[in-house]
Amino acid sequence: MKSLRIIDTHSHLCDESFGKDLAQVLARAKKAGVERIISVSETLKDAQKTIHLSGRFPQVLPAIGLYPTVLDMEIAERMLELIRGNCKKIVGIGEVGLDYWKVKDERMREVQREIFLRFIELSRELDLPLNVHSRSAGRHAIAMLLEAGAGRVQMHAFDGKAQTAMEGVEAGYCFSIPPSVIRSRQKQKLVKRLPLAHLLLETDSPVLGPDPEQRNEPANAQVVVRAIAEIKGISEEEVAEVTYANTVSLYGLGNP
Repeated sequence: MKSLRIIDTHSHLCDESFGKDLAQVLARAKKAGVERIISVSETLKDAQKTIHLSGRFPQVLPAIGLYPTVLDMEIAERMLELIRGNCKKIVGIGEVGLDYWKVKDERMREVQREIFLRFIELSRELDLPLNVHSRSAGRHAIAMLLEAGAGRVQMHAFDGKAQTAMEGVEAGYCFSIPPSVIRSRQKQKLVKRLPLAHLLLETDSPVLGPDPEQRNEPANAQVVVRAIAEIKGISEEEVAEVTYANTVSLYGLGNP
């Protein structure tokens, strides 16, 4: 079997759990076929650190955004300006989106939607893809994206129904699958229903790993390849090849 070429499209390499051994984590990822890793941010501090990391490690591709539970318009404005100022250095905007699991208050949800809309508009302005968080809000997030005319979209670790996801597929959106697929019936149903041409690989490191008690890392993207291949009854090579091409197309990536 030829070696697989993999891109982890959503990881948190600035997480403090990687503070002491990131170089080794990246080396293990490379050994597992993970050529590139899109590292997303959750805060302004994260964003700066992510850009810095990408300068140190060519394997790391930066995407910067604001986690949906940061409900502060002033901070959101600063992130929007940071994205504009670094639009040539980053590959995408993320993670951004909606989180109705943590945010229950409707007034706060309205702030969350307003911030998300600003990021959608910026992605269109700069022609950068969105890396979208939509926990317990998949239907609402896809509706907002469609209404705002978003074109380049990755729905990360989508937790909604496959039928809802198909509305995004029809608009050309991609859905990234984490290693937790091996223990999630919902994720397995998603993989079974969605076309391979709309699937990406992710790890969401350091969480959503094969074992919820262990730190997840980008090398585990190979676990996702195996799971998708098994669920769809196709070869691991086909899964790796198609998801790699999907990622290159969505993010406008060249050869490493």
